[in-house]
Amino acid sequence: MESLLVNSVEKNLTQFMFSNAIFLCERLLADFPSEVNLQLLARCYLSNGQPYSAYYILKGSKTPQSRYLFALSCFKLDLLGEAEAALLSTVEQQVIPGGAAGHYLLGLIYRYAGRKNSSVEQFRIALSCDPLCWEAYAQLCSLGVAEEASTVFGNVAAQRLQKTHVPQRINFSEGETKDQLIDSDKASKDISVWQTEHVPGENQQDLKVKQLGAEIPPDTDNQRNASSHTNGWDLNTPSPVLPQVLDVPPPMLYKNMRRPEVEGLMSVHGEPRKKFVCEEESSEAPEESRRRRSARIAAKRKIPMFHHSPSESNGVPSLSSMIGKCRIQSSKEATTSGQSINDTGSSVDDEQNSNPRGSSLDPFSLMSGISEMLNLLKILGDGHRSLHMYNCQEALLIYQKLSEKQYNTHWVLMQVGKAYVELQDYFSADSVFTLAHQKYPYALEGMDTYSTVLYHLKEEMRLGYLAQELIAIDRLSPESWCASGNYYSLRKDHEAALKMFRRAIQLNERFTYAHTLCGHELAALEDFEDAERCYRKALSIDTRHYNAWYGLGMTYIHQEKFEFAQHQFQLALQINPRSSVIMCYFGIALHESKRNDEALKMMEKAIVADARNPISKYFKANILANLGDYHKALKVLEELKDSAPQESSVHALLGKIYKQVKLYDKAVLNFGIALDLNPSTSDAVKIKACMERLIVPDELETEEDL
Repeated sequence: MESLLVNSVEKNLTQFMFSNAIFLCERLLADFPSEVNLQLLARCYLSNGQPYSAYYILKGSKTPQSRYLFALSCFKLDLLGEAEAALLSTVEQQVIPGGAAGHYLLGLIYRYAGRKNSSVEQFRIALSCDPLCWEAYAQLCSLGVAEEASTVFGNVAAQRLQKTHVPQRINFSEGETKDQLIDSDKASKDISVWQTEHVPGENQQDLKVKQLGAEIPPDTDNQRNASSHTNGWDLNTPSPVLPQVLDVPPPMLYKNMRRPEVEGLMSVHGEPRKKFVCEEESSEAPEESRRRRSARIAAKRKIPMFHHSPSESNGVPSLSSMIGKCRIQSSKEATTSGQSINDTGSSVDDEQNSNPRGSSLDPFSLMSGISEMLNLLKILGDGHRSLHMYNCQEALLIYQKLSEKQYNTHWVLMQVGKAYVELQDYFSADSVFTLAHQKYPYALEGMDTYSTVLYHLKEEMRLGYLAQELIAIDRLSPESWCASGNYYSLRKDHEAALKMFRRAIQLNERFTYAHTLCGHELAALEDFEDAERCYRKALSIDTRHYNAWYGLGMTYIHQEKFEFAQHQFQLALQINPRSSVIMCYFGIALHESKRNDEALKMMEKAIVADARNPISKYFKANILANLGDYHKALKVLEELKDSAPQESSVHALLGKIYKQVKLYDKAVLNFGIALDLNPSTSDAVKIKACMERLIVPDELETEEDL
């Protein structure tokens, strides 16, 4: 009965029948109380979104598996102190339950507790335990401390994966020792592709079987949103005019001309890992024993014997070159619905396709897969790291190295779209996000950034439709409510927008973007005290969220606290040193503090960072005009007028400067153009007042005319 119930519960978990699994597991625990069955019930509760239930039944358990599950329950309940204590309270002290997942969970706990150095250490340990723990590397990128992907996913990572996944042969022919076989294999050129450098201090023993509970990821429900929005991508960068970035390649839309193909069913998490079956070597004939052992092994495993060309080093083809050939060949082959395709686009041989999932693979296929997977992670890691270092042009070039199938995945398209957003190329970002939403209408991650793009493009109708669509898909997603908030903000309904953003915070308190957007709306309502509180809450979640530092600087400018504003903008620039918008407002704060030389240098720096950003040129001309250098100011504005002819403020400033140099005809002309471009009500009043007093002496004018 116990075995029947256990198998039924595991089957229900695999088939997502969580309520039925809970029911059966309670019967199991009632008749067969044990720690293992208690852990199984906790897994059922966690899978069903009931961390509080798992918390109560596991409290006080001391086994490693139970401690990991209990810590996971505490983390989901935001009981960070108890979660840390559960992972660390052990007699052996050095061992964290759950392996790489346990270290990753502890890293998240430390991060949200504000202990950056400790979290970085845990994320690095998680990567050393399991190089495929991508989320640990993503967290390091978010914290700005990630090493280069070629280092993280290099030889050491390959050796770790080989020890974990490649089966070790333990049966030897009569009269041979293990050392002799190793030496023989090293001498053999045919199977040298299996070999890697030995890491000192590491043995070749199989790793221990994963502990129960380590299969459950520490990030499934609300933390899924938190981890994706504490990394500085919750953008609402101000830009009144939409420049085009010419130095960056356009979105790779040509990669999506073919109809997407269904390439297999989604793998189910939590499936127990199958052990590899080592075949016993049969006795060979005397003449067979004289054959080279490598050829004998290759014949048994159906490994092709490669012929080496003189150009290959030591007569042995490198594994990377072989993988490259496989990739080129696979790109020419048509896939069918019955074939299994790996993530890098290379097809698996027919024999493996016919085998059920979990069957043993020969070491050559595993080694090839490890190499391909690490090469893929190197590209993704380099792009992700460059993006978080705000080197967005380089990130775009790196992502173009991906295969067509990988480039067209939702995650990569989101990264490409965010890179264009950072470059303030909102037209290209719109193209990428639109494509991603069409291909993956069910995916909500990144849709908050998409709504920000539509906000900057002033696409009110499209933004409203997107908000309604996202709400219909998932009303419990914070991205949906952020899109609604951006829609109301575009319509200048700041009260309604504030309600939408606060709803997003209720759904996920660690959603950095929602806190920042709340601050923007409160600042628009001139509630600067509450706006500052929202910005600081966002920074308590993610100190590298530079938009919150920018928001703090803007609130201080509105309150004429220019020294404080300079400090906030300086901190924002330390995180994103390539933002021309932050440089521009930093220059304004310097100008208001009478530090005009520094202000002009900062404006020049902003123009160099983004020559097509009109804000920096406008304020440079404004500073020059205030300093009385009208001719230089006119030169800057004439250039700006050609690139931004529809900006009322540009023509208004031109009219003011022409008035100062007594070119009244040009002054009246530019004031008239400014009025025709529908300025705000307050600006229109000032422009009309300037036009009416063109003949009034300068000393009778007030500084508030414009």
